[in-house]
Amino acid sequence: MPESKCGAAEKVKPAANPGAEKPADIAGNISYHATYSPHFAPLDFGPEQAFYATAESVRDHLIQRWNETYLHFHKTDPKQTYYLSMEYLQGRALTNAVGNLGITGAYAEAVKKFGYELEALVAEEKDAALGNGGLGRLASCFLDSMATLNLPAWGYGLRYRYGLFKQRISPEGQEEYAEDWLDKFTPWEIPRHDVVFPVRFFGHVEILPDGTRKWVGGEVMKALAYDVPIPGYKTKNAISLRLWEAKATAEDFNLFQFNDGQYESSAQLHSRAQQICAVLYPGDATEEGKLLRLKQQFFLCSASLQDMIARFKERKPDRASGKWSEFPTKVAVQMNDTHPTLAIPELMRLLMDEEGLGWDEAWDITYRTVSYTNHTVLPEALEKWSQIVMRKLLPRHMEIIEEIDKRFREMVISSHKEMEGKIDSMKVLDSSNPQKPVVRMANLCVVSSHTVNGVAELHSNILKQELFADYVSIWPNKFQNKTNGITPRRWLKFCNPELSEIVTKWLKTDQWTSNLDLLTGLRKFADDEKLHAEWASAKLASKKRLAKYVLDVTGVTIDPNSLFDIQIKRIHEYKRQLLNILGAVYRYKKLKEMSAEERQKVTPRTVMLGGKAFATYTNAKRIVKLVNDVGAVVNNDPDVNKYLKVVFIPNYNVSVAEVLIPGSELSQHISTAGMEASGTSNMKFSLNGCVIIGTLDGANVEIREEVGEDNFFLFGAKADQIAGLRKDRENGLFKPDPRFEEAKQLIRSGAFGTYDYEPLLDSLEGNSGFGRGDYFLVGYDFPSYIDAQSRVDEAYKDKKKWIKMSILNTAGSGKFSSDRTIAQYAKEIWDIKPSPIA
Repeated sequence: MPESKCGAAEKVKPAANPGAEKPADIAGNISYHATYSPHFAPLDFGPEQAFYATAESVRDHLIQRWNETYLHFHKTDPKQTYYLSMEYLQGRALTNAVGNLGITGAYAEAVKKFGYELEALVAEEKDAALGNGGLGRLASCFLDSMATLNLPAWGYGLRYRYGLFKQRISPEGQEEYAEDWLDKFTPWEIPRHDVVFPVRFFGHVEILPDGTRKWVGGEVMKALAYDVPIPGYKTKNAISLRLWEAKATAEDFNLFQFNDGQYESSAQLHSRAQQICAVLYPGDATEEGKLLRLKQQFFLCSASLQDMIARFKERKPDRASGKWSEFPTKVAVQMNDTHPTLAIPELMRLLMDEEGLGWDEAWDITYRTVSYTNHTVLPEALEKWSQIVMRKLLPRHMEIIEEIDKRFREMVISSHKEMEGKIDSMKVLDSSNPQKPVVRMANLCVVSSHTVNGVAELHSNILKQELFADYVSIWPNKFQNKTNGITPRRWLKFCNPELSEIVTKWLKTDQWTSNLDLLTGLRKFADDEKLHAEWASAKLASKKRLAKYVLDVTGVTIDPNSLFDIQIKRIHEYKRQLLNILGAVYRYKKLKEMSAEERQKVTPRTVMLGGKAFATYTNAKRIVKLVNDVGAVVNNDPDVNKYLKVVFIPNYNVSVAEVLIPGSELSQHISTAGMEASGTSNMKFSLNGCVIIGTLDGANVEIREEVGEDNFFLFGAKADQIAGLRKDRENGLFKPDPRFEEAKQLIRSGAFGTYDYEPLLDSLEGNSGFGRGDYFLVGYDFPSYIDAQSRVDEAYKDKKKWIKMSILNTAGSGKFSSDRTIAQYAKEIWDIKPSPIA
């Protein structure tokens, strides 16, 4: 009878050893945590208990490095960047931590002493529910690169208890449930009970006898810090992701009311505090929802800025007495999109009302401190907040925003007379609709930041030539491009070990992990048959792992010898998952029309889609439903299911991506040209030897340049054609391709069930009108998309050609390292330098 896990654990003597690197010492430290940092009853040492004890042992390493890094920054006092982001999509931490620390092998040996494989314990960890899409994943990649480059930098975010949502798929479509990642606890965070700041909401502004202004009254909550250490790769530095949780105090609990039976009213502030960090992006269709979202944004900004100021003063005590001119030489604040825009008026308020500075000095400091990354040109994503809501929740900040707007308009009139006619579109406050006056947050960012950047060459050019063109006339040097990147540690070395080992073997070095440009060295081996055989073997191993995962989570059996075609990203009409599924419907129709002999000549394909549709985004949820309905029919049709499968992967997150991306062969990045700022999943797929089918949108443009035009399947209208095509559509000039009509008609026929898809298909019909007129040009791009897919089918039949394309995609991915992106931010925007621990 095999020895129990508990028995195995008892044989390893507990011994505290925080810096352990040898397997026996590590095992002792794991046993120590299982014994003396217990979270479970002592009679069992199952996989979950083993994971927590192992994670806490790894955390010892992280805390040691974090403490040393913090002390080092305190002593050397470098300029430091603070990255403000409403979301971070971290993924699991265990594999990344031991990998970056260089102790993966030692930990794998150590946990075997307890009867476990490291992979089994990794699977026990739940993804941190702190983000949703590319914005959050980019922020997490950036933190990894900041630490790896030894940069003095921190991230700030919110500690969401329930995340966005956990997605489940039922016959009715997508269903949303609260994330449970904190139902027990996460071993990676360290609560900082000494780092607490007050954050006020509502109230009013008092004018004091000396003419200064003070924000008073309202409700005040406490922001409590939780630190998540972020280790660099092969460096002693570990930086921090500092997350804020909202708290009320014992003083805010009304004991009299409670004892009087008024239980809910006795703890009202506690309840409201819990709401702030409950959910990422709460629904904002109601007045209460809007207030909560604005509360979240301000809570992040206020707590983070108070912390920055405290750290600025802490390093040199004489700063507390007024050396504020040094602040921009020691602090850089990067706003990740418009969500942290309130950092601008809050920093002004803190400098003027709390520190006693005048407007001109406070404005000079704020302007030289803050910079802004734009992530979208979509009108609905360029935040506009009601002036009424802003004034109610943040009365002092509304005053400051009004003054910023007033001074900006005066500056344009006095210094740029030729721009006077453009002021209405450039100003921060828009009162053109007196019933709904708004604050334009992107405009406030541009006016108040020393630097504004886009995230891909095409996107940055659109910002300069279209969205922010008028501002460029005033500040031609304010705008930059910083093409996004991904960390090659998580997105190749750790998630795809087979391919990673092959890359290291053929390059004769593993230095590519921190110098991704070395991947170009693979190009000279692109025709080598030995490399081809090894590459194909690694890809097949990843495909088999993916096939097992798909079977486990969906019950669908897929063939690893078929072409694995994957589109995983947030569900949105501009990302055009609808184009993908319409293409699959057309493929299914053609297969049904073929004879058995004709089908045998077809390239078998497994189409996989995954992503979350926002809970109130009806058409996105209809797309999820359609994918599942099509899959239910296609996958059970014996005539075609050897040649086509359609699978929706539920609850897409980082850990799911780490299985899907290595197993992919074709990836769809098919957004309407000019609408995707960058995209970063395209970079992850390409790095893992996946060929892209896509439009000339976002970073696709640069990926195609780097990997070679012959190794990218291009289709669709270009960005500079989109406006004209929409105008043609309004004028009735669009003539749909017959194949497009066939696909829609098959859905309308009821072939995929009785659900009413008419509202979704209606968005593709007509020439204009709300929710009609095919705004995202699915119909226009459909024929070139189908033609490109035919080229894919032919190319895949030539295995030698396909593997060469795959190799050249990896070889051309060097530019897309987040190390390169962050090094550019550090030098060209933040003006910070590496500060490694000796």
